[in-house]
Amino acid sequence: MKSSRLVSILLLLQTRGRMTATQLAEELEVSVRTVYRDVEALGAAGVPLYGDAGHAGGYRLLDGYRTRLTGLTADEAEALFLAGAPGPAAELGLGAILAAAQLKVRAALPPELRAHADRVSGRFHLDAPGWYADAEEAPFLPQVADAVWNGRVLDVLYRRWAEPTDVERRLEPYGLVLKAGRWYVVAGPGPRTFRVDQILRLAATGEEFTRPDGFDLAAYWTAYQRDFHDRLYRAEALVRLAPGVTLPRAVVVRTEEGGRTLVRVPVESVERAHGEFLRMGTSVEVLEPPELRARLASTVAELAERYGNPARNDGD
Repeated sequence: MKSSRLVSILLLLQTRGRMTATQLAEELEVSVRTVYRDVEALGAAGVPLYGDAGHAGGYRLLDGYRTRLTGLTADEAEALFLAGAPGPAAELGLGAILAAAQLKVRAALPPELRAHADRVSGRFHLDAPGWYADAEEAPFLPQVADAVWNGRVLDVLYRRWAEPTDVERRLEPYGLVLKAGRWYVVAGPGPRTFRVDQILRLAATGEEFTRPDGFDLAAYWTAYQRDFHDRLYRAEALVRLAPGVTLPRAVVVRTEEGGRTLVRVPVESVERAHGEFLRMGTSVEVLEPPELRARLASTVAELAERYGNPARNDGD
């Protein structure tokens, strides 16, 4: 929509400074010719927009010019306030800043969009951690965030699973990721991924580093998760599911009599799968691997013996 695109051009120039027609076209996914027409329309509307010729040229706004956010649609205003997660911002030490920014944005909105934003704030609240996960303290999170922002090297004492558990590491922090209520820092060299709550000691060196050109945090995290799952689920189980029961990542082998389904499903280990399948009770029957089936059978037999005799007293 042209009106929305004109506002986008205005805000891009306001936030980024000088931009060429080609850069604007790539950002907005339109042709350069369309950008030329839009720039002319903005000029005709009285926007102080200037174009400089030459290799270092481009379009820019008159210094000091600012626009109010009257170009937001109702959906955009709602999404803006929904995206402002107060919990993670507070953990990063930005709670007060986020609140102040939202207050300023709200004041800049026209009355009808302000009502939309208020409705979202009153009806939706984002709470990332799971119900049964203990809150994991990450006391060094603000310092890590500061190092990410300012490109500073950190020396840390980090606790890992493998021996030796406590190791010293030199981190060049590229970015922070919040996943299921847990913070991770992606850091060079490598890059590699570290849990922020497992940092036992931290020292800011004052040394600066250069973030790799073209590093895309979102793309890295997507690839990291894919590789993590590939490494995690190295085994496979053949199971029979009760009618209506499904499992993530399951591949159907065949549908059997009575609506039961035979599927193959990736599993991390016998130990982990034992707990997961045990929770499903009689809705699942494990056929393979034999060691997993035997482990479940042993547990079920022990439970039957324990609960089958009400008079049993382990203290006797």
